Amino acid sequence: MLKGLGGLGDMAKMMKKAQEMQGKMAEMQEQLETMTVTGESGAGLVKATATAKGVLTGLDIDPSIFNPDEKEVVEDLILAAIKDAQQKASDTAQEEMSKLTEGMGLPKDMKLPF
Repeated sequence: MLKGLGGLGDMAKMMKKAQEMQGKMAEMQEQLETMTVTGESGAGLVKATATAKGVLTGLDIDPSIFNPDEKEVVEDLILAAIKDAQQKASDTAQEEMSKLTEGMGLPKDMKLPF
């Protein structure tokens, strides 16, 4: 049908691919909101849970670390667990994006915005 129109047939294919990618990205965004990761610090004494989008959803602190003289240590452990969870969330989101782009025939390391 578009055979006589030269490059327009390719343009139509590109547009269709773009629409497919948009739908898959929206689906992936929803999945990232339900995937969870857990960051840890202090050999597991503090655990922070977050969605793959980086939203903190839980914090588990072993009561054995509560010593009034070590308040700063506890605060550091909490921050470290949260940062670990956020890094894991970022890594998970990037992994999922790589799967999507590879499946669409795009370079694996191509960065697409969320």
